[in-house]
Amino acid sequence: MTLNVAVQMDPIARINIRGDSTFALLLEAQKRGHRISYYTPDKLSLRGKDLVAPVQLLSVRDQHGDHFTLGESRREQLAAFDVILLRQDPPFDLAYITSTHLLERIHPKTLVVNSPASVRNAPEKIFVMDFPDLMPPTLISRDRDEINAFRGQHGAVVMKPLHGHGGAAVFRILPQDMNFGSLYDLFSVTFREPWVIQRFLAEVRQGDKRIILVDGEFAGAVNRVPADDDLRSNMVRGGAANATELTDREREICARLGPALRERGLLLVGIDVIDGNLTEINVTSPTGIRAIAGLGGPDVAAKVWDAIEKKRG
Repeated sequence: MTLNVAVQMDPIARINIRGDSTFALLLEAQKRGHRISYYTPDKLSLRGKDLVAPVQLLSVRDQHGDHFTLGESRREQLAAFDVILLRQDPPFDLAYITSTHLLERIHPKTLVVNSPASVRNAPEKIFVMDFPDLMPPTLISRDRDEINAFRGQHGAVVMKPLHGHGGAAVFRILPQDMNFGSLYDLFSVTFREPWVIQRFLAEVRQGDKRIILVDGEFAGAVNRVPADDDLRSNMVRGGAANATELTDREREICARLGPALRERGLLLVGIDVIDGNLTEINVTSPTGIRAIAGLGGPDVAAKVWDAIEKKRG
């Protein structure tokens, strides 16, 4: 099977190929003989009923500093492609939401991975609230009285923006923390949306596990351990990647999530688990594929393309 594939992603010249999951997917697609075209989300246009973009043929190679070649730009109707990889990074803002509305017009006849409607309707820090029994106590609010009542009940908490990404603006707030008032004021003027307030899990020092599910099934995992002087375990924030296995509790979490992910057309998903507590369900542009492979784990990119080819077949 040869598929005509387009990837909607951030500028490919800027990515760090050592850790970029989109690059891993492109390498695997090329290995399988699929035809790959590339465009950035700002190039999408809806002309009447036609969704179009100036695309360029793309070839990739695992060579730092010389990792891609682009062909001449040509205007194409995106409905002519078999598959579109929706892979631009957050922020999950109005531009991102608009791109999901546009891509929804051609899905599922053209398979968009992940389903654009589900990406829009399942923000990672809200969708996860469908499974409160798998999570630590969590509040989504910007109301100071509600936040203070939650802090009074749970002690130390983590506070972060609802649509934040990559570990940005994540803070631990201690009981009787003298910085809380100033931090509340800062969040109030910086973020218009509510915030996530979650009971702090001290076990994060042992790692925040990124588990990848492909079409609702476990595909691979990496344990991300934060640096000694940081709360955040994200690898872009200095977290160290370690090989890992799933616990019985983590397998239970995967089994619970699987049917909901398949129902929504969320083919590639990354969940975050700390000490058996589900904290996020990442659906926009999940990462971790190259880290898992680099530690001798499963070839997640191959599993993704197996699932895509099965759906297109």
